[in-house]
Amino acid sequence: MRRLCLALALLATPAAAQDTDLELVLLADASGSITPDELMFQREGYAQAITDPEVLAAIGNTAYGEIAVTYVEWAANQAQVVDWTRIRGAEDAADFAGALLVQPRQAYGRNAIGAALLEGLRLMEENDIDGWRRVIDFSGDSANNWSGPRIEDARAMVLAEGVTINALPILRPDDPGRAQGGLEALYEERIIGGMGAFVETAHSRDRFAEAVKRKLILEISTSGLPATRRAALD
Repeated sequence: MRRLCLALALLATPAAAQDTDLELVLLADASGSITPDELMFQREGYAQAITDPEVLAAIGNTAYGEIAVTYVEWAANQAQVVDWTRIRGAEDAADFAGALLVQPRQAYGRNAIGAALLEGLRLMEENDIDGWRRVIDFSGDSANNWSGPRIEDARAMVLAEGVTINALPILRPDDPGRAQGGLEALYEERIIGGMGAFVETAHSRDRFAEAVKRKLILEISTSGLPATRRAALD
């Protein structure tokens, strides 16, 4: 009888609900090919995008009216530059942007993309946030993986946990091969995956912040769209 009562009580207890719309890991390249000036330029681009009125409107239009974001730089190691922050409006976004712009560089060395993807997953698994959707926003200027887990293995582990991986390849004008679309194709084939996954490319330094903004709007607004090879925005 006691077991029956316990079973009925458990059935009557509502399941724990998600407490935010999106858990978003911004995973930014800080490897040796990224100069200090480029590192800050990337941070400024993300800071500008997260405080943009259109991005804030997208956040406000989600089911929960908020998202949770963290900013991580990756190289041979990974460094969480800004801790998990719940963004509900302009004030939260400004706090996140301000924190992002004052932190020193903490990631150095050659690429370890597999390890970076797994760090993004770890940060989601170990936080105290329960998001309806979980996304890793990966950006970089190379698809090389010099140490740590293979990209394919890390990607499979991330996708197995229901996390979507989107990518922002940063094309360098001094590398004609990448400028021809090679890096985009590599990111499409080796990195992105999950529901609604896409690639949004930063074709030049001048367009980086705009590319980040469009990418954030898609990530915040997307829910259950079929996977696509490349973002439709031009």
